[in-house]
Amino acid sequence: MSSLPLRSVIEFSQFDQLRDAREIIFREADALREMGRSLSTELSDAVDLIRSRQGAVILTGMGKAGIIAQKICATLSSTGTRSHFLHPAEAIHGDLGCLHSDDTVLALSNSGETEEIRRLLPIIQKMDLPIIGITARETSSLGRASQVVLCLGELKEAGLHQLAPSTSTTAMLAMGDALSLVISKARGFTPLEFATYHPGGSLGRRLTKISEVMRGREEVRVTYESSSIRETFVRLCSPDRRSGAVIIVDDSNRVTGIFTDSDLVRLLEERRDEQLDRPISEVMTAQPITIQSDASLDEAVELLKSRKLSELPVVDRQQNLAGLIDITDVIGWQPQTEPNKANHPAG
Repeated sequence: MSSLPLRSVIEFSQFDQLRDAREIIFREADALREMGRSLSTELSDAVDLIRSRQGAVILTGMGKAGIIAQKICATLSSTGTRSHFLHPAEAIHGDLGCLHSDDTVLALSNSGETEEIRRLLPIIQKMDLPIIGITARETSSLGRASQVVLCLGELKEAGLHQLAPSTSTTAMLAMGDALSLVISKARGFTPLEFATYHPGGSLGRRLTKISEVMRGREEVRVTYESSSIRETFVRLCSPDRRSGAVIIVDDSNRVTGIFTDSDLVRLLEERRDEQLDRPISEVMTAQPITIQSDASLDEAVELLKSRKLSELPVVDRQQNLAGLIDITDVIGWQPQTEPNKANHPAG
C-alpha cells in the first residue's frame, strides 16, 4: 500500500497544472491541424526532389531544431531513405567532407535566421546542392536559399511566456514525419524491408521471413501415405530437435496430410491398437493448413494462434514441403500468443 495520504479533493495547484498542460497540448494540436490544412504541393515537390537524386538526405539544424532534425534523419533511414545528420557548427570545421554531389540538404530553422544555418547556406549553394527548408517564412534567409520550402507558418510557442521551442518543434517533427513516410510509400517500402533495417527489435523479428527461422525439411519427420503408423514412428525416431507432428507427402513432395503426437495418444486411449499397423493416411488430417515460406513470422504466429495449431507445415510456391514452424519455436517472440495444445482436428 502507498504511504501517501488519500485525497478526496484535487488541490488548486494540481488543477491549475493540469489545465495548463491541456492548453499546451491543445495549442500544439491546433497548430498541427492548421499546418495540415495549409499544406500544398510543396511537399510533393520535396518528395520528387529527394527521389530524383541518388545521394543521401543530409539534415541540419541548430539547437532544438537540430534535435528534431536528428529524429527525422532516423525516421528517413528506417523507412528506406539514406540520410545523415550534419551539425551546422561542426560543418565549417571539417564535417562538410561528408557531403556528396548527389546529396540533398534538408535544413530546419523556425526563424530561418539561425546564425550557424546562415553561415552554412552559401557554402551549400556553392557546392550546388539543392536545399529543402523547413521554416516559418519563405522570405527568411533559409526560405530564400531553398529550392523547396515546407512552410510551418507563423506559430506561437506554448507555455506562459511563449519562449521555449514547443509548438514550432512539434510542427517541424510532424512535417518531417509526413515527408519521410510519403517518400517511403512512394518508393514502395515494404514491411519486410522495414524488418531488414530493424533486425534487433521485436517488430523486425516478427516481420522476418519464415524461411529464415523455420525448421528445414531435413529436420521434419516426413513420411508417405502408404506407411504404417508404427513403421513411421520407429523409422523417424531421432535424437535431434523433435516436433510433435509427422508430415505426410505424396511422390511429388506435396503436403497431403499431418499426423500429430496427440493423434497417436488418442488412438491408444481409444484402444485402437490395430490401427498402428494400418496406413497412416487412414487417420491423418488431410489437406492441413499450411503457410508459404516467404510469409512473415508474424503471419505464422497469428495463424497458429487463430487456428489453435501447434505445428504448421511450410510450403514453397509449388506447394512442396519446405519445412515446419512449431509453436515451441515462436512462443517467446510474441508474448500475447499462448501455446495451445489443441491442433486441427487431428491434433
